[in-house]
Amino acid sequence: MEVELIDKMGSDRTVVRAARVSFASHPKRNYLTEGDEKLIKYLAEHNHWSPFAHCSLQFRIKAPIFVARQLMKHTVGLSWNEVSRRYVDTEPEFYEVDKWRGRAEDKKQGSSEDEILWIDRSTRTDALQSQVETIALKNYNRMLEAGVAPEQARMILPQSMMTEWWWTGSLYAFARICNLRCAKDAQYETRIVANLINTECEKSFPKSWIELRKT
Repeated sequence: MEVELIDKMGSDRTVVRAARVSFASHPKRNYLTEGDEKLIKYLAEHNHWSPFAHCSLQFRIKAPIFVARQLMKHTVGLSWNEVSRRYVDTEPEFYEVDKWRGRAEDKKQGSSEDEILWIDRSTRTDALQSQVETIALKNYNRMLEAGVAPEQARMILPQSMMTEWWWTGSLYAFARICNLRCAKDAQYETRIVANLINTECEKSFPKSWIELRKT
């Protein structure tokens, strides 16, 4: 899985300037004062989200479909454009599972840290790949060769297929995502992507991100 920062707009200073415009104040200094840092902390603690929405990030993300569909539920303050297999018929790539986890005993969703050896350890990955590649991929390619439209042929491809999208949104929107999807009860594979987003946001907006991730 991959998360690449394509572009960003603004900085911690943008948050401060956006907040202070209410008082017709436009500080143009290129550093944060102690008062600026206290203001960012106050804004985050009291859910004054609009100054954080003046900062934005744009990512290119590659992950399996089942992860993408979880993240796609987040829509407020975000824009999503994804590779479409209506238009491309390049060879699909699939997510490989390192370990099959057991079902969580204390909740309806999620998983435990227990490893489930439902087939022989030495062949478990080969068995999954055989299921995916030999059956789904073979039939997908046969359908394309027969002239079936890619928009229909794609329906037989599994949720383990990798997809790629551009995701643009405000700093505040990505903070909401990370507060939910970096949590221990989020699906492990989704946490991988959320943690990578978290790292990039922290680099770009260090002071604001610390405060937003406390909420």
